[in-house]
Amino acid sequence: QVQLVESGGGVVQPGGSLSLSCAAAGFSFSNYPMSWVRAAPGKGLEWISAINSGGGGTTYADSVKGRFTISRDNAKNILYLQMNNLKPEDTAVYYCAKEERYASSGYYSRYYQGMSTEYWGQGTQVTVSS
Repeated sequence: QVQLVESGGGVVQPGGSLSLSCAAAGFSFSNYPMSWVRAAPGKGLEWISAINSGGGGTTYADSVKGRFTISRDNAKNILYLQMNNLKPEDTAVYYCAKEERYASSGYYSRYYQGMSTEYWGQGTQVTVSS
């Protein structure tokens, strides 16, 4: 059974930084691409970043490009998201997701756009506010 547990969220001022983690279990983590997605208050999912299975390939949504960095530690089965220069519009619940394929940002954006969070886990809350 796939288990993904996100952590590291919190409250931060605009311009601040946070580092999120996603602990994975129940599958061969190093064999799968992974994504970070988020859901702003009252909205569906928005894809923000993906990384290939080996960690050498990454892709980002335009809304976070240059500010967020995705990475992974396959020895520890952990996915990371370093978030810098945070903005109020980054306020959301952040989730990690196991992918079946490593694809383009356009593919992921269309796949996740507006998807309900009904069957997703708790995620980790990030609030950017002064």
